[in-house]
Amino acid sequence: MDAHHPSPADPSPAISLLTAPVDRQTHRRTDPGWLEELMARRDTQVVITWRGRVLVDGPRDAPRVARLSPVGADWRPLVGEMAVLGVADGAGIVAASVDAVEDPKAEPRLKRLGGLVDMRGIGPLLPEGDAALAFYARGLMDWHRRSRFCGVCGAPTVWSHAGHQRVCSDAACAESFFPRTDAAVIVLVHDGDRCLLGRQPAWPYGMHSILAGFLEPGETLEDCVHREIGEEAGIEVDEIRYRGSQPWPFPRSQMVAFTARAVTRDIRIDEEELEAADWYSRAWLQALPADARIGEAPFALPPRLSIARRLIDAWLAGRID
Repeated sequence: MDAHHPSPADPSPAISLLTAPVDRQTHRRTDPGWLEELMARRDTQVVITWRGRVLVDGPRDAPRVARLSPVGADWRPLVGEMAVLGVADGAGIVAASVDAVEDPKAEPRLKRLGGLVDMRGIGPLLPEGDAALAFYARGLMDWHRRSRFCGVCGAPTVWSHAGHQRVCSDAACAESFFPRTDAAVIVLVHDGDRCLLGRQPAWPYGMHSILAGFLEPGETLEDCVHREIGEEAGIEVDEIRYRGSQPWPFPRSQMVAFTARAVTRDIRIDEEELEAADWYSRAWLQALPADARIGEAPFALPPRLSIARRLIDAWLAGRID
């Protein structure tokens, strides 16, 4: 098989992925009164974000995304940007940022509602629907925070389309901007019984994962797989198979997952990208301590919330090859 052509679609079961439990109702985003209508309803659920963090409540070992009613809420004056995420079970779901608050822990109107947490750390403890909703809210509100000025003329941008668009305020420009998503491939490379795992210097202590990289202009996803695996580890691959995708809003990636079979096995790492990479057998990985934690154990796999871990677990269980 030509190394630069993927194999036919794999009939094996798909890996489990996070899906935000909302009907986005994109047809309503042009209705200028939709957000105001939802914010006047007691059954509307508001998800609060602050500078990339998301408000959660509940016990420490079983948190949930806090879903607040906006009616009569004393925290409303703290809210800056808002966006309609959609509708779930007949109730509107709205994301709202409180980025202007300097110290949420010192603000009693926020402190009593729960805790504003980094999704990287608490994400694995959330129910899957909550984690997906938090990813959606975080990604959209972070885009607003980073897109306050026009990239064409430099004028301020203004909110539009229920929070899913920004428009340049200069009528002579009037450029429209949409939430940015950066496509990246993430690849489990294997040779049958072993898979390739690497480690980046910036990762938390002990974490090892499969390889990933961003798509370049004019490049197909398959070409990106070949290039990234070749550049980072010096490995040639074939039998590239699509396995799923996952939004990863740190800050704005869409991870497109593949498996690929190694054609060569001698590893030559790019030391600017990786500090280590090696082949690990199924048996060795399956024997890892179940409580091996990132940041504590000398060898740990990625968080279970991530598509990287889902790929690894599916491969270890023999559900994909």
